Formats: sequence, C-alpha cells, structure tokens
Amino acid sequence: MTKPAVAALAGLALLTAACGGTTSGPEQQGKPATGGTFTFAIPADPGVLDPAMGMLTVTNNVLALAYDTLVSVDDSGKIVPELAEKWDVKPESVTFTLRKGVTCSDGSPVTPSNVADNVNHIADPAAKSPIYGVFVPAGMKAKADDAAGTVTLSMPEPFSFILESTRMMFIVCGKGVKDRASIARATSGSGPYQLTEAVPSDHYTFKVRRDYAWGPAGATAEELPDTVVMKVVPNEQTAANLLIAGSLSGAVFNGADRSRVEASPGVTKQSVSAGNGQFFYHQGEDRPARDPQVRKALTQALNLQELAGIASGGTGKPVTGLVLEPRPCPGDSVAGHVPGYDAAAAAAALDAAGWKLGADGFRAKDGKRLSLRYMYATTRGPGFQAAAEYMAEAWKKLGVEVKLNGVIDTKLSESLNATQDWDVVWLPIRLPLPSQLVGFLSGPSAPKGANFAHLANKRYEELVAEASKLPAAEACPKWLESESVLFEAADLVPVVDTTALQAGKGATFRMMAGSLVPTSIRLTQGD
Repeated sequence: MTKPAVAALAGLALLTAACGGTTSGPEQQGKPATGGTFTFAIPADPGVLDPAMGMLTVTNNVLALAYDTLVSVDDSGKIVPELAEKWDVKPESVTFTLRKGVTCSDGSPVTPSNVADNVNHIADPAAKSPIYGVFVPAGMKAKADDAAGTVTLSMPEPFSFILESTRMMFIVCGKGVKDRASIARATSGSGPYQLTEAVPSDHYTFKVRRDYAWGPAGATAEELPDTVVMKVVPNEQTAANLLIAGSLSGAVFNGADRSRVEASPGVTKQSVSAGNGQFFYHQGEDRPARDPQVRKALTQALNLQELAGIASGGTGKPVTGLVLEPRPCPGDSVAGHVPGYDAAAAAAALDAAGWKLGADGFRAKDGKRLSLRYMYATTRGPGFQAAAEYMAEAWKKLGVEVKLNGVIDTKLSESLNATQDWDVVWLPIRLPLPSQLVGFLSGPSAPKGANFAHLANKRYEELVAEASKLPAAEACPKWLESESVLFEAADLVPVVDTTALQAGKGATFRMMAGSLVPTSIRLTQGD
C-alpha cells in the first residue's frame, strides 16, 4: 500500500455514492428520446483526470464516461465482458483476449500493449499512483502479446480476486499512454464519451462517440444522449432545487433533501445502498483504545440499533459486511460478532481495566483522565453530527470525556495521514473487494502506510493471508471470517448500511460502485 492512498482516504470514503439504478416502475414515464443533453450533479471537482491518479469516487464518476475497463459487472455481481471478450484465470495470473475493432477517441486501435502499459505505469513507484495497492493489486505486472491479441496480468503468488480487480482499472489509450500530462484536464480513452470542455469547479462536458459498440456485455452508443455534462454542485439543497426544476437530469442525495426530492412529481427515484456507517478506534501506543477491554466497553455502552437510526436519519438498513454491494462474497459477517449493548457490563469492564470513576464524574487511570477526541466530517450532512453527539452522551454517562471535532474533508485526511490527533473517527471506507481493504486494516501504520488506525489483529492477518491464496469462491468463507474477527475485537464497529436516493428527471440511468454506467443513460420524453 502506498502512502498516497492514505492521503486520499478521506475522499475515497466520503465521496462514494450509491450503487444501483433508477426505478423501472410506474413512476418512469415517457419514451426514450434521441440526442439531447444529460446533466448530472457531482459534489466536488474531480481534480486531475489521469486515471492513474483517480482515487476519489467523484473523479472515477467522471472518468467512467471516457474510459473502459477490461471487464464489468452486472447488477447481480456477475463479471461480464467489456474490452476483453474472454479470459483465462489461473491462481497467479489472468490472460485476457481483447475485442477486435475497439478504437480510442483519437481513432487509434486499443491494443494489449496499451493495457499492459497502464498497469505497469501504475505499479511504477515513480508514478506515485494512489490506486496502486487498492484498484491495482500490489505486485501486479502486465505482459502484452499484440500479435495474439492478449494481455496477461500476473501476481507474485496466488491472489483471490485477480479477475475481479480489473473491473476498476480504467484503460488509457492513444497519446495519453505515453504523455500522462496531456490527460490532466483531457481524456484519451475508448469509452462512449470524450471530454470536450473542462471548467474546474463548474462543469465538464462530454460528447458521444456514435461508433462505440463494445460496452459492457456488448452495449452500444445508439440510444445515448449526444452530450453529458457533469455539473459541480457541492450543496445538496441546490442540487435538489435544480433537479426539481428540470435543470439537472440526475443526482444522488444523502441528506435531508432526499425526502423533498422523493415527494416531487415526475422524478424517477430509487433508494440504494451507499455503504457502511462505521467508526474506528485509534490503537496507537499512547491511546486508551489500544486496550481491547476499553474498546469493547466503549462499544457495549452504545445502543447500536438506536445509533443506526440516528446516523442514517431512519433510512438505513442492517449492515452485513464491509464491502459494497453486489459483494463478491455473499453472507453476513456482522451478526453475532459485534459486542452487544450492555451499559452495566461496559462500566464493569472499565473498572477491571483500571479506569476508576472519580468524584468529578470522569474515569481516570494513573492520574490520567479517560478522554477521547472524536473526529467526523462536517460535509456529509446532519447524520454524522447527530451520531457523534449521541455517542458522546452515551460515553459521558460511562464517565468518559469526549471532545467532538467536526472537520472538513481535507482536515480529516490530514489528521488520519499525518497529525494523528484523534481517538475515534466515523469513517466509511467503501470498496467493492475485501482485498482492497487489507492495507487500511493491517500493515504499516500511518504516516508510513495506509493503516491509519494502527490495527494489529493477528487473526485477521492470518485469515487474509490464507484467503488471498485461494480462488475467489473458495476464499469467501475466510474473507467473511476475517471481517468478523475485526468486529469481535472492536477494531472497527459497523453501525448501519446507509442508503442514498438516486434520482432523475427526464432521464433514467444506472450506477455501479458510485459511478455512472454511461451506456445506461437514457433521456425520456413525455407520452
């Protein structure tokens, strides 16, 4: 795991949106319309558009319009062809046969060498790519055979999700392969759209490629809108106003405005999973939560069912695992593995750990007060704030001093990566594969690595090592167990599967892992 991944962690977690699609029920009126413009709200500027630097979900949402991946997934999680028409998976490698006739936006053919150059560039330490070790597994190498039309991706040892990991790798083609600087504010991909205008912090305009015919499972550009505009709208209330007025074609809502949008006539809508609401304890050497008795006691002091309702505004679902849906390993790793609510047991556990309640109402040990600095993002709506206040009140009743610290995303990232001035952090990490979480949950601690909470769960590490060497299907029981042992140790506490409202007006579309599926976009017209 490279250090840049830590710096991008806050954005990775906090900007990831929902997976799924707009409803196909009776609320969707009208017939497909040809041509026209689809305008979609994104919550922040995507920044540099080189896919090798695309850690933020808002960035990947924009990149998905212009770049293809080797494979994709359908709504059930099944791998389907995209740039690759077939593949041969072995424990340590996967060989892809590319489709013929695929062209880049500049008209040049997409070759196996293009694919190999992308992977090897990301793996090059000089590139300082934040997606290395996350979207591209650490140690991966690529070798092309242009004559045979194949490219082989290999790992130093067996790797469970060697095929599945490629669904997140955007493939640069054309001149962008050798000149990465040229795609900082432009695109050079084989996707259905090409960027034609970039106005940072305002909008990004894409034009359709009508010759596009190699999308997921053979999707084409025949019925796509002529133009897609990704409009930067940081404020959800503003986005709601624009959508209801018809100035936006689509947006995703996480906060209070979702109910207003949902009640608006003529809006297509679906409530979809938006990833976990969860929190971590800092386990550095000088932190009280380094003691597992303290972590368990703090967790037992919380009624997680009540907290789930508060954090999600009553719109959440029971959480069953750490990764995004559709999960490669179906099952429930949470139930029965999180310390249950028991305030009396929590107090007894802190007593046994030496944290005695003083006359001032606070617990102390060796003359030091039991004090927690609780950090959360202020940019993600009232649920985060309300959850923090609820937890602080519950811990105060236990005799714990809690200092709430609401910060903007950049400050949160700095605290996780460098200053480490926190004890508890509410931080969703939303990734589609369990293997992509490993660097955040084990290994070198921040600031040297991505293990921001200084976790050191030996059983988790053993299970991950065992699971990584097995084929995906065989490995799933161990991947699920690896999550469970984290919960049992209260290394992190899953609270709720949050949901978001995915809404459209005059349009329908699907999203997968927080990004638009560009081939799914359709404009509609009234009957």
